[in-house]
Amino acid sequence: MEPRAGQSRGFLWGGRSRITAPPLSPLSRVDRPLSSETFRRLLLETNVLDEAQFEKAESAASSRGTPVERAIVALNLADEVAVWRVLAKAHGIKFVDPGKLVPQPAALEKVPAEQIEANEALPVLLKDDVLWVAIDDPFKTFVADTLSFMAGCTVQCALMPPDALKQAIRKVAGGGGGGGSKRDGTRVSGAGADDEEGEDAPIIRLVSKTITEALEQRASDIHIEPFQQRLRVRYRVDGVLKEISSLEISLHAPMTSRIKIMAGLDIAEKRRPQDGRIAFRARTSDGQTRDIDIRTSVLPGSHGETIVMRLLDKERGLMSLEGLGFEGDDRERFRDVIKRPNGIVLVTGPTGSGKTTTLYAALQELNRADVKIITAEDPVEFNIRGINQCQVRSPIGLTFARILRAMLRQAPNVVLVGEIRDRETAEIAVQAALTGHLVFSTLHTNDSVSALTRLIDMGVKPFLVAASVQAVLAQRLVRVLCDKCRQPTDVSATDLRSVGIDPGAADSTTFYRAEGCEACEHTGYRGRLGVYELLHMDRTMREMTFRGEPAVRLREYAWQSGSMSTLVQDGARKVLAGRTTVNELLRVVAAV
Repeated sequence: MEPRAGQSRGFLWGGRSRITAPPLSPLSRVDRPLSSETFRRLLLETNVLDEAQFEKAESAASSRGTPVERAIVALNLADEVAVWRVLAKAHGIKFVDPGKLVPQPAALEKVPAEQIEANEALPVLLKDDVLWVAIDDPFKTFVADTLSFMAGCTVQCALMPPDALKQAIRKVAGGGGGGGSKRDGTRVSGAGADDEEGEDAPIIRLVSKTITEALEQRASDIHIEPFQQRLRVRYRVDGVLKEISSLEISLHAPMTSRIKIMAGLDIAEKRRPQDGRIAFRARTSDGQTRDIDIRTSVLPGSHGETIVMRLLDKERGLMSLEGLGFEGDDRERFRDVIKRPNGIVLVTGPTGSGKTTTLYAALQELNRADVKIITAEDPVEFNIRGINQCQVRSPIGLTFARILRAMLRQAPNVVLVGEIRDRETAEIAVQAALTGHLVFSTLHTNDSVSALTRLIDMGVKPFLVAASVQAVLAQRLVRVLCDKCRQPTDVSATDLRSVGIDPGAADSTTFYRAEGCEACEHTGYRGRLGVYELLHMDRTMREMTFRGEPAVRLREYAWQSGSMSTLVQDGARKVLAGRTTVNELLRVVAAV
């Protein structure tokens, strides 16, 4: 219904008599972050909440990963209309009063009913060739670009409470018979957003679908990469990247904004790298839910910001030593090492080689009621019952070194330091080992022997390294042949020699090749296992380390004395067992 003359349709804006100067463009507004302090101040000034109520909502929002305004409503601390009125003021955008809402027929005619429902944006007013649409999230103003093309005019956004907006859209799109699309019933809750309105908005649905699909394909990483004409999405499955889709480049900005919001990042900052974390609840095809931690990294590039999301599945992260691929003598020697009362045990390898998973498996072996275990991690990837885990927070000075100093005053038996990154952390770890603690940690080196020289290069005195280090484990991950489709094959003598296998001694051995089937998504491989190089420190090795012998001589002695079997040798055993292929082993481990 058209308003009477003189009302100037001001009822849409919460009682204002007219629309004054036009607000900022939607694109500039979506890039402007909400100041938490501003929102808090306005809520307190308008008596919508008191200090204690806001702190309660803020704590709930932080734990669930939801916006604080939605936490306020979910906890029934304040009326949704009052909260969204303050939210609109904090963002400097118009507010649609649901009690006075009468969508203008001319505005509704500008956008097809199915697009109203798909974009979760309700046209409410057409004035001076500007279409005003109501949305429920101040960061969803990017829909103005999509709707302006359909409407053929400028589109501006105003804020409206989610419940009222959803009811109004259902009435317009469903009751009007305008072909509004039905929901498919699939629901994915992102960032702890159970029961959150607007979760079926297109971009939200796209991001949730991308994460859920990656989990179903057992991906460890999602890569979202913008190029000049397209947006590439890739998954890393079993350590190998594969392209999943190529999207319109116009989706890059809204997808980036959505992911940044979920990760608690600054959506206005596009010039600097940012890191964050998402708590995501995925609903699987069988109706079950899984809690996933997602480490998010944003890096500015020539065509826009590149996003990498590392998926940490809490339900599948913890494994035993046997499940990791430890076999035979190496497994028993490693078990003997981790049961010692003191010393340092280092795990080395490149990023993504499973170092943290191996350390968690070792801690589970030691996790008993009579053993106190404390960890310092960045981040805490998986929670282990019975172990005290501490999260590094560098912005407030809570570094590995500072946590390590503090945890030694807690009288632990076993200490895990997520990574030795600098001299200070290395020296404290050495002192902890020499004063009766068993210390686990990781280093980024290519092999086990290099870890000893790396510690010395960091500034730790050679005699301290020689006295404190008990063992160093280097590792890689190789893909496992799919049991359903692997096929026998012949391997040339040259290839066998490249991984240290005697062709004559392997005459009776059956080797396999990767074939590919539906079970392994036609890759020929499904899952991964570790190949290991365990260096055990004996008396001679300690003396050589004390004298500062180079890594080449240390490695030569370790191999000749039997103190170490190499990565290639362990991989060759797994090739002979039919678990992987020569080509796969050579892909991840240098040939001998």
